[in-house]
Amino acid sequence: MSFSPPVSAPPDALSTLRDRGYAVLDRAGLSELVGIPAATMDLWRPTWDDLPADGYLRDGGRYRSRRHSCFIVDGDSVTPVPHRAHWQPVEYNALHGGLERWFEPMTSTVVERPEWPRLLSQLAACASALKGPRTWYVESHQFRIDTTDGIGRPTPEGAHRDGVDFVVVLLVGRQDIKGGETRVFEAAGPNGIRFTLTEPWSALLLDDERVIHESTPIQPVGPQGHRDTLVLTFRAKSFQGP
Repeated sequence: MSFSPPVSAPPDALSTLRDRGYAVLDRAGLSELVGIPAATMDLWRPTWDDLPADGYLRDGGRYRSRRHSCFIVDGDSVTPVPHRAHWQPVEYNALHGGLERWFEPMTSTVVERPEWPRLLSQLAACASALKGPRTWYVESHQFRIDTTDGIGRPTPEGAHRDGVDFVVVLLVGRQDIKGGETRVFEAAGPNGIRFTLTEPWSALLLDDERVIHESTPIQPVGPQGHRDTLVLTFRAKSFQGP
């Protein structure tokens, strides 16, 4: 059984974030929040067909492909930074923490379109409204989880926090799969929620200090089973590093 996401209207997203630690926007809501037509964001979707395999999976899987790039967002200014490794401490990622992981960067087809800095700056404005105005160090991850192994794990590390201030998970698309349920839990309480994102460019906004999250494994129901996401993390002061 799939549970529908608890969608907020864009004007209510910030108050919902403050109240619950998370908020969900549907395709139209994300488009309104960031000021980008959803059909324009759809132009990015073919780039998920060209993601290199993730060679760092410590569970031996072959189900994940990805690209990774970093940016500094200061108000409306969005600056790409020299390509760098993705790193998390073991306290936040017991499976892959403590390891410098070098992924291929995102392509110009995405990051050189004028809508890309607008997406980052508008979501950074949400982070500043939630946490206070500041410069944001943003890591951007394109993910494809497929069913090559018969099962694909969007979060092989399990329920987790990312060690940042603000996280946005955008569903880009899903095809020929079942599963991939999103679960969000209070980091310091008993409450949680489960739902399944199915609409392209629906979005989950997370206060990473207050909640933990995970996505359940996917299984194929057709020959091309996969789930594509864009994950953006916003951290004050600096990028994470060794």
